[in-house]
Amino acid sequence: MSKDSAPLARWLSPLRRYLRHELLPLLVDLRLAIGLLLAIAVFSAIGTVIEQEETVAFYQAHYPEQPALFGFLTWRLILKLGLDHVYRTPWFLALLILLGSSLAACSLTRQWPMLKAARRWSYLTRPPSFQRLPFWTYLPKQSLQGLPQRLRQGGYAVFQEGSCLYARKGLIGRFGPILVHASLLLILLGAIWGSLAGFKAQELIPSGGVAAIEHITGAGDLARLPTWQIRVNRFWIDYAPDGRVKQFYSDLSILEGGQEVKRQTISVNHPLSYQGVTLYQADWSIDSIRIRLNNSPPFQIPVVRVPNQAGNKLWGAFIPTRPNLSEGLTLLLPDLQGTALLYDAEGQWIGSLRQGMSLALDEVAPQRFPNRLTLHLDEVIGATGLQIKSDPGIPLVYLGFGLLMLGVVMSYFSYSQVWALETEAGLYLGGKTNRALVTFEQEFARLVEQQRLASSPSGEKESRPAEASL
Repeated sequence: MSKDSAPLARWLSPLRRYLRHELLPLLVDLRLAIGLLLAIAVFSAIGTVIEQEETVAFYQAHYPEQPALFGFLTWRLILKLGLDHVYRTPWFLALLILLGSSLAACSLTRQWPMLKAARRWSYLTRPPSFQRLPFWTYLPKQSLQGLPQRLRQGGYAVFQEGSCLYARKGLIGRFGPILVHASLLLILLGAIWGSLAGFKAQELIPSGGVAAIEHITGAGDLARLPTWQIRVNRFWIDYAPDGRVKQFYSDLSILEGGQEVKRQTISVNHPLSYQGVTLYQADWSIDSIRIRLNNSPPFQIPVVRVPNQAGNKLWGAFIPTRPNLSEGLTLLLPDLQGTALLYDAEGQWIGSLRQGMSLALDEVAPQRFPNRLTLHLDEVIGATGLQIKSDPGIPLVYLGFGLLMLGVVMSYFSYSQVWALETEAGLYLGGKTNRALVTFEQEFARLVEQQRLASSPSGEKESRPAEASL
């Protein structure tokens, strides 16, 4: 060892001792793993109950200081503790990392050595060793003849050396716990990576409009926003006969450098995915209307959401009837079916018209409109509400759950072992298993009976019963 590396070695030696004798026993402690699982479950439940990724105004309205929910839960406490984005907080990620470290330590110090021990075979060379097995028997004047073939027919891998025999089956069951731990680590890794590199956004884009992803509601520290744009080619709603919304659709295009690279019509539960980003149909609105007065060119007027006590969706717009905007009408739209209601300045109903139709105002209200004035409603322009989400950890989570199911199935395979020792006086036969004791007991009894019958010169059962212990 060189002089330069000596100080480093003296510094690393205590660290290794601490990791091996202090930290590692703590990580493999079952009580720590149970405590971490309970903490993660509690905070996950809190993140489910408390709305996530909302605005400050939302929490101020729903969690006021007076009166505080449960006497202590206010919007200030929620924002201070990060309960508005539980799954991206440093302390929640630290819990996941600590749980993953505990699983990894348990796999390396317990599960992996158990698998290595199961792959090794060893012979029992002394008769007293069989008496320590859960199942054993002694067959006087018997030999190993025919036993290896019968064990192989039963699915055992057989190893024989002279008068000693060892057989095992179900080694796949020893891989199950390790695979379960590995799958849980993948799930945790996917959750952590999704929290750090994922993002959520919401966009309200009018039909025919183009927009980039800008309105971010939540993003991890490593999140990268896409540079492509979204174009809404068309947005429409299917209504039921009673006027209820059945489904709403958006014909979307993904644009890169102004060129369309993907096009798809989405609806509720049928999203569009591109480069790891998923676009969901989440909401809808009315953006504007296109009208004409008499023979004027069409012009577009924006509409605004009108609050009402019933909580129903309603949009309104001011329709000027004079060039100086001194007079006008109020137009109300309850939906995208195109039926508009017109009211004058005093709030009196004048009439209604549908999209693509006209209304002669001088005929329905001659006192207010003595001169010829016809209103044409050419188009009601809707807007699609998109929820945009990117979670790069989802493939790892899906892979983890797939391996978890496989590992659970593998864990149900019984790992069974059989030993035999031939002596001058007879044959010692024993075995054990880690599960399905009744099944193995029946299998072991059949094996003993077959061996006795095959080795008996008369082909009949011997009068002396075989010794057995359970």
